[in-house]
Amino acid sequence: MTESPYFSVSATDGAARTGLIQTARGPIRTPAFMPVGTQATVKTMLPEHVAATGADILLGNTYHLMLRPGAERMARLGGLHNFMNWRRPILTDSGGFQVMSLAKLRKMTEEGVRFRSHIDGSEYMLTPERSIEIQGLLGSDIQMVLDECTPYPATYDQAESSMELSMRWALRSAEAFGAQADHALFGIVQGSTYEDLRRRSVDALTSIGFDGYAIGGLAVGEGQAKMFNVLDYTGPLLPQDKPRYLMGVGKPLDIVGAVRRGVDMFDCVLPTRSGRHGQAFTKHGPINLANARYAEDPRPLDAASDCPASRDYSRAYLHHLFKAREYLGPMLLTWHNLHFYQQMMADLRTAIAEQRVEAFAAAFEAEQRRGEAEPPEEGLIAEAAQP
Repeated sequence: MTESPYFSVSATDGAARTGLIQTARGPIRTPAFMPVGTQATVKTMLPEHVAATGADILLGNTYHLMLRPGAERMARLGGLHNFMNWRRPILTDSGGFQVMSLAKLRKMTEEGVRFRSHIDGSEYMLTPERSIEIQGLLGSDIQMVLDECTPYPATYDQAESSMELSMRWALRSAEAFGAQADHALFGIVQGSTYEDLRRRSVDALTSIGFDGYAIGGLAVGEGQAKMFNVLDYTGPLLPQDKPRYLMGVGKPLDIVGAVRRGVDMFDCVLPTRSGRHGQAFTKHGPINLANARYAEDPRPLDAASDCPASRDYSRAYLHHLFKAREYLGPMLLTWHNLHFYQQMMADLRTAIAEQRVEAFAAAFEAEQRRGEAEPPEEGLIAEAAQP
């Protein structure tokens, strides 16, 4: 077992581990999934409903919040937690990925990235120091260094140059962050799918020293097999007494596979984005509730769930809401999806503690790949309609 004032591992099963990250705003149970609150809101959800799903921590987005409403304004209003009425921990990303993917007319130099807002064309300069300053103004509990998310595919030379720039920015981020007792800073491992570059990145970051280590530059098109391969050789290089965060992942089977490889933290827009577009995650895999097969299906998404959105509304009703474009559809389905993800994480934590994570992973994958049976027969529909 590993013990530190910030992170402790209570049980391991192979490479998988479960434990606690201690923060000033409360503990984070690991493995943990962080719902994404891009613009100071988890879309369609009340903060108390997000907490009720079992989420210990949210992710906020530096790029979007620096553009609107602005970091300085946020600070004057008491910080991000107070602004959005979320009292538990928040992790903020550095803004680098969104600058690369959303911003206009961007120009990257050693100093940082100059870009124009995708909202109104205003010009900004994001440097490692400014990213840390913004995250401090937001009041986030866990901050991320500014890095360049290496595109995929990348040649070796491209990946090496990108990784080395990110390591220089990591040092500047750490120097700007300094020593803060109640806040943490994570470094980000880069290097694309090249093992020696990942090793060099880990060496550079651990020589600086961070409170946790993220694995970046994955889930960008390389596929699950290559992603797992990178995790197989990167995970063992990272300090055992620090949390590991796989950025932007993801799909349930990707999360389970990454937990088996020693990852502690995840974030992804998938459960909320899917919820807004009619896709529900279930124990038998994802289903599309806009499909006509659910028009007369009286079953809830999960009759055994303690989540009202999963238990108390029929698939037929959810199908109707999406066909009618009623706001309640995305609200209920997002609530269900977030609960599904948090229950998956709770089940993983229990399986690790009970030394059965491999059996859990095999059964979970088999159910996900099996898919749903056909809709209920007419007799069941008629029975469900009885008063």
